[in-house]
Parts: sequence; structure tokens; C-alpha cells
Amino acid sequence: MTWFFGWAALFLTVLIPYFIASAIGAYLFYAQHNFPGVSFFDRAGWAYEKAALESSSYMKTGPIMAWFTANIGYHHIHHLNARVPFYRLPEALKKIPELGKPKTTSLHPLDIFRCLRLKVWDVEAQQMVGL
Repeated sequence: MTWFFGWAALFLTVLIPYFIASAIGAYLFYAQHNFPGVSFFDRAGWAYEKAALESSSYMKTGPIMAWFTANIGYHHIHHLNARVPFYRLPEALKKIPELGKPKTTSLHPLDIFRCLRLKVWDVEAQQMVGL
């Protein structure tokens, strides 16, 4: 590509899209584990189901984004049972009442800003905080 079209073409058609896709993927992972209202537990208070449902989120996405990300928005269900295939995650949310009130995030710019501010877990305050 560089030989025929130059460095600018490589930069615009390969490097920039790769950087954008990588940033979106990293954010999707980050936001579903570091969001306002997340809970982490020490060894004494830890339980598998509690950790799955309170330490990961449900990300509200539209149908197109859900398709492109293989329903990554249903991350809390994935943590509860990784054997549920991605295409059955919405069905699991509808059929199991206990999964119906998850902690949520979204791709709204304000939610993105709130998630990116959080860096570390404050043990005393029992919440994620910025530095």
C-alpha cells in the first residue's frame, strides 16, 4: 500500500482505523469493570454470583453496536456464566428475573467521562475514585 499510494494512504486507511478500533475495544472492557457504582469485595465478603453481578456492568447499546460487539453489553451475565453464547445473552436477561436490575453504563459521552475518571479502588470509601 505504501509503495503504490504513499505513507499518507497507509496512515489514513490502516493506522488511524486500527487506533480507533483499539481505543473503542479498550474502553468497552474498561467501562464494564470500572464504572460509578461498581463493587469489589475482600475475601471474607466475596461470593461468585455477587462479584459477577456487582463488579461488572450491563452496557446499554443499540442493536447495531450489540451486533458488532457480540452483545458485550451483557457483560454481567457473561461473568455469571461464560458458557452462555453471546447470541443467547439477551434471552437470559429477559428470562431470569434476578438479572433484570444490573448496574449499567452506556456509550453516552457523560457516562464515558464518568468512567474514565475512575482509576483506583478506595477501600475505606468502598468505591472507585480518581487519582
